[in-house]
Amino acid sequence: MHTGMASLTQHASTFRRVHSRSQGLLKSGKLSQLQRSAFPSIHINQSCICCTKLTPWESSPVTYAPTDNQSDTFLPQNANIFETLESSKTADSSITNAEGVVETESQPGLQLQVFKWPLWLLGPSVLLATGMVPTLWLPISSIFLGPNIASLLSLIGLDCIFNLGATLFLLMADACSRPKSPTQDCKSKAPFSYQFWNIVATLTGFVIPLLMMFGSQKGFLQPQLPFIPFAVLLGPYLLLLSVQFLTEMLTWHWQSPVWLVTPVIYESYRVLQLMRGLKLGVELSAPAWVMHTIRGLVCWWVLILGLQLMRVAWFAGLAARARKQQLSSDTSSVNGD
Repeated sequence: MHTGMASLTQHASTFRRVHSRSQGLLKSGKLSQLQRSAFPSIHINQSCICCTKLTPWESSPVTYAPTDNQSDTFLPQNANIFETLESSKTADSSITNAEGVVETESQPGLQLQVFKWPLWLLGPSVLLATGMVPTLWLPISSIFLGPNIASLLSLIGLDCIFNLGATLFLLMADACSRPKSPTQDCKSKAPFSYQFWNIVATLTGFVIPLLMMFGSQKGFLQPQLPFIPFAVLLGPYLLLLSVQFLTEMLTWHWQSPVWLVTPVIYESYRVLQLMRGLKLGVELSAPAWVMHTIRGLVCWWVLILGLQLMRVAWFAGLAARARKQQLSSDTSSVNGD
């Protein structure tokens, strides 16, 4: 028993000595020296190879680093990059389709423009044939048989021929004033001041003959003028003045570009119509106050016609200034870009 205990004690003391010796070798670095002596070390020289010139078959590196100005516009932010690419393709295709539609729509406009060219000569020819030729070359004696209903209807029919030609002329002028492209809007609204003074001139042309007839029927104007001679002298005048007023109202309502030339056409013929009334007044032996009234109406409508022509010149200058301002603004915008 004692012998076994002694052997265990001897083994424990031997383990302590070995353990303490190994710790001392680790601390003193002798173990590492032993390892280096037991296993020779192999030294590997690692050198860095720097090459700045690429071989011919290698492609240069591509950098996608955007600049400061392009950092936000390289690709629009989206949840999915494929949606972004698809939207850009859709936008390009829509632009292409829009250009194709514009080209296809402009071709019919050009075809219609070709048909408008003869109207520039046909319209004035119709106006001349229906307005001036019957009044200037048709003898009054062939249509005027005296102060009766037949003469009144003949004179009204002559003025209706002019009204038909004036309507055709206005339709042709409206067609020529339309833009080449049918998609462009062409509406021209007459100013309120223009409409007001036109209505005043028309009402004045109505009121003067009506007051003259009323004064003759009541006996204020002597000698009296019967109704039939008065209708022969001024009946067609009042009827055509009503037609002019209706035509002007329609052009204002439809905002047609011919609203500016409508009174010029009718007032030019009205001067000839009143001059015809002066000739008929001589044949009817009309009173002096009737002849003076007709002469006053001629002067009135010549004055209104001159004002209308000045308005045409004013609107032409206004359109030229607006076109010049638009061209200057377009040029400045192009230079600014």
